[in-house]
Amino acid sequence: MLEPAPQEAAAEAPTASVAAQAAVTEPSQAVALSPEAKLSEAEAFRLEEQLLHRVLQRVDLSLEERVSDAVSAAVQQHLDTMIPGLRREIEAVLRALVSEALARELSDNPGSTPAFGRETLG
Repeated sequence: MLEPAPQEAAAEAPTASVAAQAAVTEPSQAVALSPEAKLSEAEAFRLEEQLLHRVLQRVDLSLEERVSDAVSAAVQQHLDTMIPGLRREIEAVLRALVSEALARELSDNPGSTPAFGRETLG
C-alpha cells in the first residue's frame, strides 16, 4: 500500500482543520486560516458567507448608532438656526394677542378703567 507523501499529507491536514474552522460561528473563537490551506469550493463559499454575515452584523450595530448621531446633530443645528426667528415670531404674536385682548377689555368695560392720578398712587 502506498502512503501519501509528506507534502500530500500536509495538504490534506489543513482541509480537515479548515472544515472545523469554517464550522465555527462564534467570532471570538474564529481562527485565521493558514496560507497553505486548500479549500474546496463549497468550503470557500461557506467561509465567505460566514465572513459576510459577521461583517454585516458589525456594520449593523454601528450603523444605527452613527446614523442616529448624525441625524441628531443635523436636527440640533437646524434648531439652533431656527430658535431666534421662532422667538421673535412668538413674541410678536403674543404682543398682538395681549394688545387685542386689552383693547377689547377696555372697550367692553369703559367704567373699569382705573383713574390714574396722584391720589391713587399712594
